[in-house]
Amino acid sequence: MSSHREAPEISKDPVADSTDLYAFVSPDQPDTVTLIANYIPLEEPPGGPNFYEFGDDVLYEINIDTNGDGDADISYQFSFTTKVRNPNTFLYNTAPILSLNSGSWNRRQFYTITRVTDAGSEVIVRDLACPPCNIGPLSTPHYDKLAAEAVHALPGGGQVFAGQRAEGFYVDLGSIFDLGNLRPFEELHNQFGMHVFTQPAPGVNDTNQKNVHSIALQVPTSALVASSTTPVIGVWTAASRQNVRLAGAADAQRLDIGPWTQVSRLGNPLFNEVIVPMGSKDQWNALPPSSDKNFASHVANPELAALLPILYPNVFPSLAALVASGKPRADLEAILLTGIPSGIVPGFTNFTGTVQADMLRLNTSIAPSSSPNILGVIGGDLAGFPNGRRVFDDVVTIELRAIAGLTYPLVDSSFTPDGAASKVTDGLTPSSVKAPFLSTFPYLGVAYDGFHNPS
Repeated sequence: MSSHREAPEISKDPVADSTDLYAFVSPDQPDTVTLIANYIPLEEPPGGPNFYEFGDDVLYEINIDTNGDGDADISYQFSFTTKVRNPNTFLYNTAPILSLNSGSWNRRQFYTITRVTDAGSEVIVRDLACPPCNIGPLSTPHYDKLAAEAVHALPGGGQVFAGQRAEGFYVDLGSIFDLGNLRPFEELHNQFGMHVFTQPAPGVNDTNQKNVHSIALQVPTSALVASSTTPVIGVWTAASRQNVRLAGAADAQRLDIGPWTQVSRLGNPLFNEVIVPMGSKDQWNALPPSSDKNFASHVANPELAALLPILYPNVFPSLAALVASGKPRADLEAILLTGIPSGIVPGFTNFTGTVQADMLRLNTSIAPSSSPNILGVIGGDLAGFPNGRRVFDDVVTIELRAIAGLTYPLVDSSFTPDGAASKVTDGLTPSSVKAPFLSTFPYLGVAYDGFHNPS
């Protein structure tokens, strides 16, 4: 979670695994939109001697749909190249790395950005430098300055960063995948007739002090929307590999050829992880959002909604009755597949049309909040999830409460949610993340270093 190891095949290919996607109007540059795509889940900071890096053999993409058909109208493609100074040492660095061109840094990565539209493709920039991984105080002193050097200005406005950052997604993985054994609700848990726990406990952030590899792109809003009168965009990220790999006795003899095939994608958080069934997860990763009508039945009748009343007997009677009625969850279909039409939430819409597609939908005309609420739209903050997603939004709590029935009155005013629906949570907040979020680009905290974060 949000999309860490979410499908059988991609869990074996972490370099291509899309872990999180963020899209929001930049709070410090409100005429721009920031798009962040993270890859490589659960990086342990002490990762030497072969520290984490993007794949030279992976095509990374941030896709934007401007007309609501679930296909990309704009795609930013990122391709990486690794350069080794000295192949005769086992070391990542042979002395402190003091700058991005430091001669002591042995294994560097560079990237090229290509913008693809219906009109064709255009290389925006070439050979931008990534920062090194944060090794420790001797190898990477003043790492925050090194990382800042890797923020590059883009022609035509905006900026970009690609490299290691602190993991900002907070989630109690241990409790959620122990049959939804949410620690704050342990005294309510009567799992299969067995009283497993009796006392509530705070959540445990299982991604804390882990790193990710992040591609952060900030561009003028005008470069992403079809027009000022159509401000809503759909965003998803993807990773692709070439169809054929020919391998010899050494890497130098390896050859990747053929067209690119998508192996990972991500729109809304937790979609493939929690909504799509096991037998379809790999297929989902290979398809574009425009094919998501094939998975819509799992949104209309989510498995977790049926499990909650079983896992927590007598806690969710209204939800149990709703599940038993067989009524499709039109609220979840709107949130995850079409966007929310105007008139449902006062003063808000991020509706993209009737095409069912898992995309992170952002209404770019909604200004950043001066008093953000981590619960986003359900907390009264229209600038937060599911209107895009900010780095600090509590998407686990938001989606748990939606699945529990809190949002169903949006489509059926006669429904009264269970009292527990407004309280269900894994018990975490942004304060559960050790590295503080930044108020400026690239917004995710500085990567944890390996010396102070032993495995």
